[in-house]
Amino acid sequence: MPNVVVIGAQWGDEGKGKFVDLLTLQADVVVRFQGGNNAGHTVVVGGKKTILHLIPSGILHPGKACVIGNGVVVDPEVLAEEIAELKASGSLQQDDQLVLSLDAHVIMPWHKALDIAREHRAGAGKIGTTGRGIGPTYEDKVARRGLRIRDLLDDQRFARKVKERLASAREELARLGASLDVEEPALLKKYAELGRVLAPYAKDASLWLHHAMKAGKSLLFEGAQGTLLDVDHGTYPFVTSSNTVAGNAACGSGVGPTALHRVIGISKAYSTRVGSGPYPSELKDETGEKLRAVGAEFGATTGRPRRTGWIDVLALRYAVRVNGLDGVAITKLDVLTGFPEVKIATGYRCGNRTFDEMPSDLETLEKCEAVYESMPGWTEKLGGVRRWEDLPRNARTYLERIAQLIGVKIVAVSVGAERDETVVLENLFQKAHA
Repeated sequence: MPNVVVIGAQWGDEGKGKFVDLLTLQADVVVRFQGGNNAGHTVVVGGKKTILHLIPSGILHPGKACVIGNGVVVDPEVLAEEIAELKASGSLQQDDQLVLSLDAHVIMPWHKALDIAREHRAGAGKIGTTGRGIGPTYEDKVARRGLRIRDLLDDQRFARKVKERLASAREELARLGASLDVEEPALLKKYAELGRVLAPYAKDASLWLHHAMKAGKSLLFEGAQGTLLDVDHGTYPFVTSSNTVAGNAACGSGVGPTALHRVIGISKAYSTRVGSGPYPSELKDETGEKLRAVGAEFGATTGRPRRTGWIDVLALRYAVRVNGLDGVAITKLDVLTGFPEVKIATGYRCGNRTFDEMPSDLETLEKCEAVYESMPGWTEKLGGVRRWEDLPRNARTYLERIAQLIGVKIVAVSVGAERDETVVLENLFQKAHA
């Protein structure tokens, strides 16, 4: 059976959760392969909003399996709370619906304290992290001193590794003028209890996925954040601490790259960005404020307001290239209803230079201003539209122009927050090659 990767084609917050939820109807297994609880996927079903930070949004479908891969960093307390909330609401009724990789790294209290202290020390030069400890956890992973889920399940091993790391973490915090308000015995007791809560879900995820594919199951890989926040391919250093691009779906879950058959990018009909970093199409005027208000552009994880702007096809073309996208789903088209004109950033101007591709140099990108192409807007409400031909003519023209400029077809269009408020143009699993 075919496997599909869904990634963010902008700076994150594109509406991946809704499309993963929708595509789960056709998939058997949903796999999260990177990031941590700095991500928040919001899904609305039957008027009920659910915000998920670690568990793939496919968990809202009975009988579907969800996997948290080795590439994810896990805050055990957040995951335990998420599991409890899902069970209380009627989801995740069977423990075998959720698989947690034994090799996923664990976010510890010192990671969060270091994250916050470093951002505070950086002042105006801060990255704009969520303060959830994501970066320091990945840092420990690469430094080969991290703790993994498999360590959490072994009390003696966990105690030994905590002792080895805690002293140096306290020293660094002291240098930053901060401290860790937790004693070792209390920490060990709390995390031992969390380990017992998570133990029923902890498995060799790579082997589990191998058996699932052998059994003919179709996999849906769910990315977090967006392409321009990738640690290698984003606007470094204003990026997240993991690889958000499609290629990491293999590394972050333990399957081979030949298991990835299709890659779909998710993009808003406009653009947003959270945190610091270059953003050439940003609108710092009344139009930007209107986009934020109508689109409810506030972080699902932090609640902080997102920066807003017109859609940027240079950024999208870049996402097409580094992810190998063969389709794009456009979200929040309904937010643009009522704007007298809509704009597309088709180039950048930097002094006497112009660019039709995103420059790779950060300092150059920071000086760029977007060059726009304007198109007439529309006033028709879109919530009831389910067919392409029923979209307003100006909306179709706008979408067709985006597809022409990025060289990739549009496979779906979201016209509202609900699962069914979607114009589906292609069955992704049926069209994918096995």
